[in-house]
Amino acid sequence: MSGKATRIELFQWRTPQMRAFHLSWMAFFACFFAWFAVAPLMPLVRAEFRLSPDQVANITIAAVAVTIFGRLLVGPLCDRLGPRRTYTGLLLLGAIPVFGMALVQGYTSFLVARLAIGAVGAGFVITQYHTSVMFAPNVVGAANATAAGWGNAGGGAAQAVMPLVLAALFALGVGGGLGWRIAMVLPGVLMVVVGILYWKFTQDTPEGDFRALRARGVTGGSGKQGGWAAFRQAAGNYRVWMLFVTYAGCFGIELFVHGVAASYYIDRFGLDLRSAGLAVGGFGLLALFARAMGGVASDRLARRQGLQSRTRLLCVLMLCEGVGLLWFSNAQAARTAVTAMLAFGLFTHMACGATYALAPFIDRKALGGVTGIIGAGGNVGAVAAGFLQKFTGSVQHTFMVLGGFVIAGSLCALAVRFSREHLADEERLYQEALQQVSGAAPALAID
Repeated sequence: MSGKATRIELFQWRTPQMRAFHLSWMAFFACFFAWFAVAPLMPLVRAEFRLSPDQVANITIAAVAVTIFGRLLVGPLCDRLGPRRTYTGLLLLGAIPVFGMALVQGYTSFLVARLAIGAVGAGFVITQYHTSVMFAPNVVGAANATAAGWGNAGGGAAQAVMPLVLAALFALGVGGGLGWRIAMVLPGVLMVVVGILYWKFTQDTPEGDFRALRARGVTGGSGKQGGWAAFRQAAGNYRVWMLFVTYAGCFGIELFVHGVAASYYIDRFGLDLRSAGLAVGGFGLLALFARAMGGVASDRLARRQGLQSRTRLLCVLMLCEGVGLLWFSNAQAARTAVTAMLAFGLFTHMACGATYALAPFIDRKALGGVTGIIGAGGNVGAVAAGFLQKFTGSVQHTFMVLGGFVIAGSLCALAVRFSREHLADEERLYQEALQQVSGAAPALAID
């Protein structure tokens, strides 16, 4: 098992596995917070720059489009450079366009800044990569889902916190045009601080950093092949593309909701900026526990029924998500819409967790490529939703069509099948992990 942790000791910091767990979710929290920090402030931006609906749709697409390429890139970079260097670089470089938001003066410069900020969404792949190499098969689903879920909560925190920061600036006499620009300093500072902590306190694997391991002739990462060789191997695996579609149908929906829901509540139901932000913040904060629920449920089901049961769980979660989306799109009152959003949001986050509880078992020798391609699927789904919004001209109708897409996409989960040899290998590794657990000392942990 190469030193992988067989337990998640939540209040532990001394082990490299738990330092990677905690700092990886903190890093993605900072990335997600910065990624969508401006979204709840868009009504002010829209008014200041006199943006048309088509321009707003372009901005929504830009926010998630570049992340597709970022996620495809950082997977091989993790294989080559290691997650520690990759994440630190992403956080520090990604903070530059976040601070740059203070300088935008119109639609074009805002679009460019929004596009550049979208690259920080690639942090998700690094989070999933780092926890996948640190935790054993019996808990990797829970580790991946919990770290990603707590990180994703940064989007909900941004929806709730940024309007409050803006309100505080208003109370100090700062005008609206300057206020939203000053507010964007907060996520930039958060990224810099976490980037420094990541560099100082994490290492690539339980054995050490990739560079030191390779200097001693020890292979780090996903195998002897690294970088683009692993990516090509992952791209040739049809299971990766099935999960690419399922992730488009869960995380893609999550991104789309973060980008448009606040404005949707204001335009359709007449809510004020603070109320709309809190409503959408509730959706995002579901990630604090719902992603973990999906991962834990996947691990426990696999313990009883084997690896293949993870795919069936993912299918059921996506079916429930799709039905919830249809309910939300037909809601006629704000209270009903919020209830429906929280309902489908629960299954959306759980499906995201279940997807990445399955991802580490697709191809261990091409882990960076697998996580990168599947992660990019989420952003492809969000971009497709953005173009659908432009085509329909209605956010409400877009949600309705997306509900049908999610229901159809759930079948891709059932299409993920494994050979007998693959199942036998995974069962052997799983039993090794359970044997280590039985010999471990008791600890407060998720197992």
